[in-house]
Amino acid sequence: MIKSSQMRKSRELQRQRRHLRIRNKVRGTAVRPRLVVFRSLKNIEGQIVDDDAKRTVLGVSTVGPDLREFSAEGKNRRVEQSFAAGKLLAEKARAQGIEAVVFDRGGYKYHGRVKAFADGAREGGLKF
Repeated sequence: MIKSSQMRKSRELQRQRRHLRIRNKVRGTAVRPRLVVFRSLKNIEGQIVDDDAKRTVLGVSTVGPDLREFSAEGKNRRVEQSFAAGKLLAEKARAQGIEAVVFDRGGYKYHGRVKAFADGAREGGLKF
């Protein structure tokens, strides 16, 4: 566990603690898997995880071959890139028969790129 003296030292430790708190409540099943988001400074990744079988069903990253050549024309290209990644993940999930997911924001604020990723997944056809 994370000590309280270390808690104030790092934003990453604060995020990990929030994520653990969320993970105690959010659980993915085979019928309704968990959609996990990881956000770095430059990229965003999303995975659909079945916690019962303890396996990743599929994943999408902005570093991957599908989105590496994505070019946004707007003001905030990372937000647009996140939206496109969410939409692509939803299309891949629907191709595998996944219609509904549980959203796990990974300890990040539901804001900016994380929100854009979720909106893209909703537009792609996922329900959560």
